[in-house]
Amino acid sequence: MSDLAYPIGRFKYEAGNTEKHHQAMDSIARFGAALEAVCRDINDEQLAWRYRPDGWTIRQVVHHCADSHSNGVVRFKLALTEDTPRIKTYDEKAWSELADNQLPIVFSLGILFGVHARWDALLKSMTPQDFEKRFFHPEHDREISLAEMTQLYGWHSNHHLAHIQQALGFKGKY
Repeated sequence: MSDLAYPIGRFKYEAGNTEKHHQAMDSIARFGAALEAVCRDINDEQLAWRYRPDGWTIRQVVHHCADSHSNGVVRFKLALTEDTPRIKTYDEKAWSELADNQLPIVFSLGILFGVHARWDALLKSMTPQDFEKRFFHPEHDREISLAEMTQLYGWHSNHHLAHIQQALGFKGKY
């Protein structure tokens, strides 16, 4: 089941790895358009397909990305403008069950396209010192740098693209 849950592997932060940092920035920059391309011809039946047993549907994955990545860019902005702010966490599973997750995915695709365009502009404007800025994550009980968050959200983008491609490949098996 691990391969189905983590089709590109688990996230591992590589501090100081410039190549991985730039790849993550590129993944963030391309995510809105890449997700739209993968979802372009998906119909309502396919939106209910899951990437693994008991996993989210394609619809839930797209809406989750809009929620997660909107929070992600806000966390970046907080860390850039405040001294090690304490961020607010949220219950991903509970959010995935709210009524707005039944809306057409076009609304979340629009959010993601805009969020990622703005996030890309923000990342490209940051200095090396900016990437060392941090916020405190109460769920993990530690400070997290924006360098680590860049790699995490680059991975998260590719992780969920792979989930959608996996669900489509399974053709409704789950």
